Amino acid sequence: MTERVEARIGMVNFINTAPIYDVWQRTVHRPEWLITEAAPATLNRLLSGGQLDVAFVSSHEYAVRPEFYKVLPGLSISSTGPVGSVFLFADVLPGELDGRLVYLSSKSQTSAALVKVILEEFHGVHPRYRTGDILDLRGEREPVAGVMAIGDEALQLAEGGTSGVRIDLGEEWYRRTGLPFVFALWVVRESFSAEHPECVSEIRSELMRCAAKGREELEEISRRVAPRIPMSSAACRRYLQKIEYDLEEEKRRALDLFFHYLIERGEGRPEALPVKYFEVD
Repeated sequence: MTERVEARIGMVNFINTAPIYDVWQRTVHRPEWLITEAAPATLNRLLSGGQLDVAFVSSHEYAVRPEFYKVLPGLSISSTGPVGSVFLFADVLPGELDGRLVYLSSKSQTSAALVKVILEEFHGVHPRYRTGDILDLRGEREPVAGVMAIGDEALQLAEGGTSGVRIDLGEEWYRRTGLPFVFALWVVRESFSAEHPECVSEIRSELMRCAAKGREELEEISRRVAPRIPMSSAACRRYLQKIEYDLEEEKRRALDLFFHYLIERGEGRPEALPVKYFEVD
C-alpha cells in the first residue's frame, strides 16, 4: 500500500468549479489531503509562499513564477468562446476607454492580465487601471468607465441586468485568436512533485474523476449551486455547459500564446515557455 502523504490543496469554490469540487466534497475521503478554499488570487499567493502544495490557480501565476511549478496535465478552467463569468462591464465601447479608469477585480491575476491584452493589444487603447473590490466602489472619487469582474461576482452583476457594454473576455479572445482561453490551471510546487510524485498522481486522478463525474451530474449540481447567485438552475446549467475542464492540445497552444503575450509585455518570465508539465505514468 502506498504511504499516505499529507498534501495541502487549494480549491476555488466558485460556481464554475462546482462540477469538480461538489463531487470532490462528496466522494473524496482523504483526511491527509488538507483543503483551503479561496479565490484564485489568494491561492496564487499561498502556493507561491509555500503554504500550499497543489492548487487551482490563475494561469498567470505559472507565467510569473515558472521556476517553482509544474502544471498537472489534463485539467483547467477554460472556454472555447464565451465563458459567461469573466466580463468587462463598461460605459463605452472598448475603443473609447483610452485614458479612462477601468477597475479590476482583485480576485484573479489571469483575467486582469487578459483584459489588458484585449484592450491594449487588440483595441489599441491604454486605460488607467485600479484593482480592488468591484462590488463596493462607493469610495471611488473619480468616474469608473469600466469594471472587470470574475466568477460569482460577474454572474451576480450579469444576472442584475447591468446597462452599458458587456464584453465576455473569453469570447473576445476567441474572436481575435481563434483559440480557447485557459483561465486557471492545476499547479503543483516542483519540490513537492519531486518528493511525492505518487501522491501528486493520486490527486490528479481524483480531480480527473471528479471532473468526469461532475459532467454526468450537471443538472443535479446546477440545482444545488444556483441559489448562491441567485440564478435559475436552468441558467446555471447553461452557464456550466460552457466551462471546459480539459487541457488538450488546442488549450496548450492557447496557453502558450497567452504566455507569449505576457512575456512580450514584460509581465511573464521567458522561462514560462515551454510549459513544464508533471509527467504522468
